[in-house]
Amino acid sequence: MPSSQAPTQHAPRDSLIEESILPTHLDQRPISRFGYTWIWIGIAVIIATYSLGAGGVEGGMSLSEVIAIIALANLVIGAFMLLTADIGTEHGLSFAVYLRAPFGVHGTHFPAVTRGVVAAMWFGIQTYLGALALNGIGQYFLGFDNWVLWYFVFAVLQIANTAMGIRSVERLAALAAPAIIAISVWMYFTLEGVAQTKGINIWTFQGTGQVSVAVLFISNMAFWSTMAIDIPNLTRFIEVGAGSRSFLKRNRAIFIAQLLALPVTQALIAGIGAVSFIATGNWNPVEVIQSQGHGLSLLVLLALVVLAQWSTNNSANLIPSALTFVNLAPRVIDYRIALVIAGIVGTLCAPWALLDNLFVFLGYCGAFLSAIGGIMIADYYLLRRRRLNVPELFHLDGQFRYAGGFNPAGLIAWLVAGGIAAFYPQHAIVIGFPLGLVLYILLMKLMVLARYPQAEITSGFADDFLATSLGLSWVYEGAGRFTRQTLEELKSSDKRREDL
Repeated sequence: MPSSQAPTQHAPRDSLIEESILPTHLDQRPISRFGYTWIWIGIAVIIATYSLGAGGVEGGMSLSEVIAIIALANLVIGAFMLLTADIGTEHGLSFAVYLRAPFGVHGTHFPAVTRGVVAAMWFGIQTYLGALALNGIGQYFLGFDNWVLWYFVFAVLQIANTAMGIRSVERLAALAAPAIIAISVWMYFTLEGVAQTKGINIWTFQGTGQVSVAVLFISNMAFWSTMAIDIPNLTRFIEVGAGSRSFLKRNRAIFIAQLLALPVTQALIAGIGAVSFIATGNWNPVEVIQSQGHGLSLLVLLALVVLAQWSTNNSANLIPSALTFVNLAPRVIDYRIALVIAGIVGTLCAPWALLDNLFVFLGYCGAFLSAIGGIMIADYYLLRRRRLNVPELFHLDGQFRYAGGFNPAGLIAWLVAGGIAAFYPQHAIVIGFPLGLVLYILLMKLMVLARYPQAEITSGFADDFLATSLGLSWVYEGAGRFTRQTLEELKSSDKRREDL
């Protein structure tokens, strides 16, 4: 007997619906386990990561300590990503749409757009660094020096590639991952050789600064606080077995990427940044490559730097940013328009200036974004126990309207937890997350649930509000109506459409 959710009784409400932010079906998830791992190797290579490693050794740590601390920090944040990832694998939802549950159908815009702007800023930073590499190629081979032009050319290329869809992003990642490994191997051996000629042992070198282990650890976690909260934007496209009731089975495609690819790659890249600083006094690999490479090797290596930034920007910055802008005004902003908006915002933020103040930027971002993470975990696991009334997320006057479209519990918890964490930017993520979680649960129970009942809870956490665990997908049928369908029903519906 097919299992389906009765259509919602609301009138059509198109103001919350756009194709790119509807739940993905089980047959609309093309990314394999290995494809997702390649994506994360690509994502983990952010040139700014080199500065984290350099900052560690400059601050008095040894190279081995820097690598170990950054690997551990990424293992912790990777474990957190596994929790938020289930929103995508179970319900096929994007980050911004899910936030309608803890923040309200209008309240979602405050935290979601905050994340969207931060993602756009990272897009700008990555594009700037890629443009420097492109300009290096232009200078060496063409005698042409204009990084601003390269910046805009590179931005347009990335936006166009991302607009082609998730398959295009996955293919680029499969190309970029080996390139990233090649960059790292070349840089390590080249820079180690430079250090040896100066009589420096890279493994015993220690700087004279005083950066603490806690600061480096927390800064690296803050580095990924953005992806930790909006990882459903990617996991909603990962292949998953229908009827995977077990959390481990349902999310097994994510484990290798989050618990192995991310920590190992990030530690490697930070370590290369540290070696670069030890050997040359410069953490920036673009400048190091230009000084060490010649002819064809210079061309290839700079091209690989560009590719690494490109693969990161697609998955980690453009897609999340665009989806939050679509969610802001689905009637007027479609996915392609949102990508352009993300590119414009990322450019206007002056990424070259942000890069000079990276640790400050990460601290304040980590404060408010980590609070969102705490609220998400509290809402999804502790309050709703993974059940979610998905059709109501797309209705202005439904369950998630709360007080005029705003959930006071979510907004107060976010502002208070994020604000307090921002006073301690070096420790923001370890303050914002638990404080956001606790405040949200308390405020929901004291202020909200009695007045705005949540069907998932009042039903006794019925399976009517699960999807992938039962082999079902949330399907929008038009006119404000949703059902849950099996894979067989989806295939039958697709065949009927083709016949028509």
